[in-house]
Amino acid sequence: QVQLVESGGGSVQAGGSLRLSCAASGLSFGVYTLGWFRQAPGMERSFVASIALSGFGDRYADSVKGRFSISANNAANTVVLHMNNLKPEDTAVYYCAATGFAGASRAVDFDSWGQGTQVTVSS
Repeated sequence: QVQLVESGGGSVQAGGSLRLSCAASGLSFGVYTLGWFRQAPGMERSFVASIALSGFGDRYADSVKGRFSISANNAANTVVLHMNNLKPEDTAVYYCAATGFAGASRAVDFDSWGQGTQVTVSS
C-alpha cells in the first residue's frame, strides 16, 4: 500500500516562496508518477504539477508555469514542489498523489493520496 507524507507549506506574503516535499513509501516495482494537486475552499481539486519518479516528464498547470518547479529523487522516493512568486490565488490545501500511469495529470488517474498541507498566501 502506497503511503504519501507531505511536509512544508505554511503562510507567506505574495511574491514569497515555499517548498513542499512528499515522501512516498510502499511503492512496488513499476514506473510511478507523483503529482501535486490543490483544493481551495468551495473549489474542485485541480492539477498543479507532476513528474515521473525517474525525474523526467514534468508537467505543469498553466496557472503555475514559470513560477513552480517539481523535482524527484528516485533513490529517496521523494518529490519536491518549489513554489516561487506566490499569489493569493495559490492559497489552497496541497495534496501529493501517486499513480502508475505515466504522464498523468487528472485526479481520477491517481490512486494514492496524502493528507494535504495548507498553503496560505496573503496580499
